[in-house]
Amino acid sequence: MVDLVEPTLQSPEAVIQLLSARGGDSYFGEPVTVLEHCLQAAHFATADARSPELIVAALLHDVGHLLHDSGEDVADHGIDTRHEELAVYLLGQHLPPSVIEPIRLHVAAKRYLCAADPAYLAQLSPSSLLSLSLQGGPMAPAEAATFLAGPFALDAVILRRYDDDAKIEGLNVPGPEAYLDHLKALWL
Repeated sequence: MVDLVEPTLQSPEAVIQLLSARGGDSYFGEPVTVLEHCLQAAHFATADARSPELIVAALLHDVGHLLHDSGEDVADHGIDTRHEELAVYLLGQHLPPSVIEPIRLHVAAKRYLCAADPAYLAQLSPSSLLSLSLQGGPMAPAEAATFLAGPFALDAVILRRYDDDAKIEGLNVPGPEAYLDHLKALWL
C-alpha cells in the first residue's frame, strides 16, 4: 500500500476540505481534475434521484486518489494504489455500509462490467484500460457471479457507470459544499 498523506478524516467538513484542497490534480490522463470527476459523478447521481447514500458514494468514490502522493502517472509504473481501499480505510468508521461498500466495490464493478458486457470494455479510456490491467482484468465467470450476488453489487455497478461518465471537460456542476448536508446526515 502507498503512504497516506491524510492520516485521518474526522468530520464531514474535513472531507470537503480534502476534496477542495487536493482535488485540483489531473485525473490520471482524463480531461478533468479529480475534484471535477468526483463532483460530476455526484451530480449525475443527484440528477437520477439516487439515495443520499449513493450520492455521497459517488462524491467520495475516488477520494483514495487524494490520500497518497504517488503521482498521476502511478499506473504507468505498474502500481495499483488500491484507492478504493484507501478510501474505505479512512472513511469506513464514519459512514454506513450503504456508502462504503459501493466505494469499496467500484473497481470490482468495472472488472465485472468488462466481463459481462463487451461493449463496456470497448468504450473504456486508455487510462481506464491501464488501471483495469493492474486491477486484475475482466472477471472470470465464477468471480462475476459471486460479485453480482453480493450485497451492494448493484449500487457499485450504478456508481461505476457514473464514474465512467464523469470525465466531461468544462461541465458546470455544483461544488463540494452542495453535498455537505448529505455527508453530515450520514456521518457516524
